[in-house]
Amino acid sequence: MDYLDLLKLSHTKFKSNICFGIDPVIKNIPLTGDPRTIIVAYYEDILNEIIQKKIYPSAIKQNYGCYAQYGIAGIEALIDVTSLYKHEGFPIILDIKEGDIDIAAAAYARQTFDIFHADAVTVSPYMGFNSIQSIIDHYPNKGCYILTKTSNKSSIDIQDMIVDNEPLYLYVAKKIIEWYHPGIGALIGATYPEQLSQISVLFIQSGKEIPLLMPGIGIQGGKIELVMNALKPFGNISIHRINSSSGICYAYKKYHKLHYAEAAVKALKELNDKVASFLYP
Repeated sequence: MDYLDLLKLSHTKFKSNICFGIDPVIKNIPLTGDPRTIIVAYYEDILNEIIQKKIYPSAIKQNYGCYAQYGIAGIEALIDVTSLYKHEGFPIILDIKEGDIDIAAAAYARQTFDIFHADAVTVSPYMGFNSIQSIIDHYPNKGCYILTKTSNKSSIDIQDMIVDNEPLYLYVAKKIIEWYHPGIGALIGATYPEQLSQISVLFIQSGKEIPLLMPGIGIQGGKIELVMNALKPFGNISIHRINSSSGICYAYKKYHKLHYAEAAVKALKELNDKVASFLYP
């Protein structure tokens, strides 16, 4: 099964377009113990609540940096949490923003897919096609999301620069079409719905299935309503994922009376319901 098929299958199985972004930060986790134990217990509790309530995301985005800040214990927690969610059939995206060449690129790919058992990875295109060549050559059934127009405010510093009379993010989008291989996708911030619309039009016109990963919902200011309006021209959005991280992970800060796992699933349900209201008005 290739990555596109996995996305379609998970959409059918879980009836969701939401990607649950897991960004472990110990100070935000109301448990005690060593980092590995705390992180795994916290996200296992949320997973158990997801299964019990039958309210699902349709992908998991693991933030490598948030795990790696805790050293070996954090990396072990990353492997443990990935195993828990992967066992339930959720596609795993490793958000590590790779982007090297040759030997180093091949090493990163082996780490991502053989050690961390991810199904897809985020990749910087700054070094050109070689940034993704190792994935295409050695892991053709895996996915990669190329940073195209990221959700952070300072993305304008480089990504909005004019190249050949168009913003650099559109140039990158056209390169994604040129480099196309099933599973190659684009990361586009939910905080930039106009740019999302521009890029969507290019991808639709290309006739290629290019999955989108859209972070930035919630704390960064992205709105589900604006994202869904931008996705309307696609019709079938089964391969696209809208990511929420802190808004789900730490929803207990908003829903003070709920257990952290219950709060996370409540937040997830609200996002699923918002998406469904656009798909099935």
